Amino acid sequence: MTALASAAVATVAPSAAPAAAPMPATASLPSPETPAVRDLATRDPASRDLAAGRRVLSLEAEGIQALAAALDDRFAAALDCLAGVSGRVVVSGMGKSGHVGRKIAATLASTGTPAQFVHPAEASHGDLGMITPADAVLALSNSGETAELNDLVAYSRRFSIPLVAMTANGQSSLAQQADVALLLPAAPEACPLGLAPTTSTTVMLALGDALAVALFERRGFSANDFHQFHPRGALGRRFLKVAELMHAGDTVPLVGDDTPMGEAILVMTRKSFGCVGVTDGEGRLIGIVTDGDLRRHMNPDLLALTAVAVMTPHPKTIRAAALADEALGVMNRMAITSLFVVEDERPVGILHIHDCLRAGVA
Repeated sequence: MTALASAAVATVAPSAAPAAAPMPATASLPSPETPAVRDLATRDPASRDLAAGRRVLSLEAEGIQALAAALDDRFAAALDCLAGVSGRVVVSGMGKSGHVGRKIAATLASTGTPAQFVHPAEASHGDLGMITPADAVLALSNSGETAELNDLVAYSRRFSIPLVAMTANGQSSLAQQADVALLLPAAPEACPLGLAPTTSTTVMLALGDALAVALFERRGFSANDFHQFHPRGALGRRFLKVAELMHAGDTVPLVGDDTPMGEAILVMTRKSFGCVGVTDGEGRLIGIVTDGDLRRHMNPDLLALTAVAVMTPHPKTIRAAALADEALGVMNRMAITSLFVVEDERPVGILHIHDCLRAGVA
């Protein structure tokens, strides 16, 4: 008996212990309706539930650790198969393996490896047409003898489509037919009966993540690439760029350096950003006039001054390609509410802190 199996047995045994005095070896188990059994079921349920949860997590963690220790050259060979095709990685599996397969396909697709899930039973009724010689197949089956996968496996062999198997049975039909067989460790299921797919599906899912991330790294997948596949939701908001949120064109408050302050104040008021950018004769941003600048220069001669005399030179700016998160960080650190967006020192837009907050960047 392996250490993992011993651990599983050791943790299951207490649930069968009698509630009262030890029973004779020949005595039959008490009925579930007896007071003793009912008392056992209700005694300190929080501790019992906590122990069950920890047992499950420990067994599944041990399974993943065993998987990590067992990875060998076949993992790299599987990556070669999946990365070497010009089409998609077609993931398939039945039952719980199918549910895991859908998640693996989604993770692959979102990290730069085109992928889709094909249900093995549907494949036998026409969906094999979704799979082309340009694709690779990743077939999941803990036993390696899932009958519903037979037609898909045969199809892949007939048309020389690369086949990677994920199974716990290296002698199974699936493993023998595959170009590369990734073997799962012989870890006990976390279910007390040893029947419900628990550890096996967790390990299978972890191996799928390992494949996806390794392919991700092979391709040099960048944060910008990631954003292309995650334009919305919490992940998408993290990768919003300044160019997607900024105001551009006539909405940008700008005046020339020789503009009288009376006119500059009108532009500030009309554009509603609480500031106005000041440009030189070549259109480069050389300063900014804010409400604070107006207060500092408040005197009867203010309107007679030009923008260059009142402005704060060398204002803080941001690039259009920068992430909105970076722009928000700058505004927070500088205690300002707007940033001019510049390219080659020339203003192309303006970003207000409220634009970031409305987009969920916070």
